[in-house]
Amino acid sequence: MPTGILRAMSPTEIKEILHLAKLHELEVIPLVQTFGHMEFVLKHKQFSHLREVELFPNALNPHKEESLALVSTMISQVMELHRGVRWFHIGCDEVYYLGEGEMSKKWLQQEQNNMVKLCLSQMKAVASHVVIHHPNVKPIVWDDMLRGISEECLTESGIAQLVEPMIWDYVEDMDVHAKVLLMDKYRKCGFPKLWVASAFKGATGVNQSLTVISHHLKNNIQWLKVADSGPAEMLQGIVLTGWQRYDHFSVLCELLPMGIPSLAVCLQALKNGGYTDHVKKIVEKYLGMSDLEINSFMSENFGTFPGSDVFALITQVSFHLRHSVDELLERNRYVTGWFSPYHRKRKMIHPVMIQYIQPDAISLLTRWNAVIQELQAALERIFYPDAVEEWLEENTHPTIQKLQQLLQDLDAAIAAQS
Repeated sequence: MPTGILRAMSPTEIKEILHLAKLHELEVIPLVQTFGHMEFVLKHKQFSHLREVELFPNALNPHKEESLALVSTMISQVMELHRGVRWFHIGCDEVYYLGEGEMSKKWLQQEQNNMVKLCLSQMKAVASHVVIHHPNVKPIVWDDMLRGISEECLTESGIAQLVEPMIWDYVEDMDVHAKVLLMDKYRKCGFPKLWVASAFKGATGVNQSLTVISHHLKNNIQWLKVADSGPAEMLQGIVLTGWQRYDHFSVLCELLPMGIPSLAVCLQALKNGGYTDHVKKIVEKYLGMSDLEINSFMSENFGTFPGSDVFALITQVSFHLRHSVDELLERNRYVTGWFSPYHRKRKMIHPVMIQYIQPDAISLLTRWNAVIQELQAALERIFYPDAVEEWLEENTHPTIQKLQQLLQDLDAAIAAQS
């Protein structure tokens, strides 16, 4: 989430989403961060005293009773709106700076204490709260904080009786053998069930706008190999994650409409055991595309799926906006030769050159303003205003402003000659 104005979904909107999910035979598993990635709570002044490290809002201090009370309240609020769920994801990934807070440092100085115990105690406390208050719900945790812990410590901790780990990895050249060994390790530690998580978008660049389908397809194919080789009785399923930000303070990466073709490709590949010409035709039918391209960004065929208008316009902006403006500002001989930064600063221009610069700049600005207005309208049909504002400010405004500044400097130079 951004640091600016945020809009949370209302209970009415959540109920509508749950209703639609049920109609389409989709089972919802809520996720609430309860240890790491706590910026959305700990950035606020009233909760800042619960930070593990005073300066950083990412990790929760596991030593304070109020920390567990806060997490418990959040879980209860979400559970209230998700009656009847079978699983509840409590996060617990990427708990950066754990053990570096003052209370943790003092706690770790005691002979029987260590980082593993510190980490697992918080996971167990949260998971136990879920199990005690919602006995029919099984907690899920991301597995990255568990991977480096020895089999002996994991077994003795009792964490395996409380949670189901979700192994995640989003790279295209994922080590299948290493993942099979990791699954086997968790089996030996007593975890009866586990999940794995791939990605269909949001994992190839912090400010990525276009989804690299081939990357995500390869990642999911690797997970298929893991599923075929690992202990099958353990695997609950493959979760296709689609991240919208790398963390609470980072920019938006691929918007959901940009990832829908990738999601369709990955889902059908998983369902059919691979990606073939037959699977390609199935995906093309669903997306309304005549020729789906997975190895490069599509620039012609955008389909008819919901959000395809956003897909087409963002692809157009991503491919051509900056390139076309840079072409004018940096490679047009009249601009670079007769209206350089030196000339613009001093409001100097040869009168003849105005006719070679101004019409092209105005035409380019008019064309892109029309595209951006169309994109804004398309985005507003799907996203809240703050998300639309953020995406346009990040991805269109800087380039448009360079073009506007050129025209303003040109006007100033013309006026200086009058």
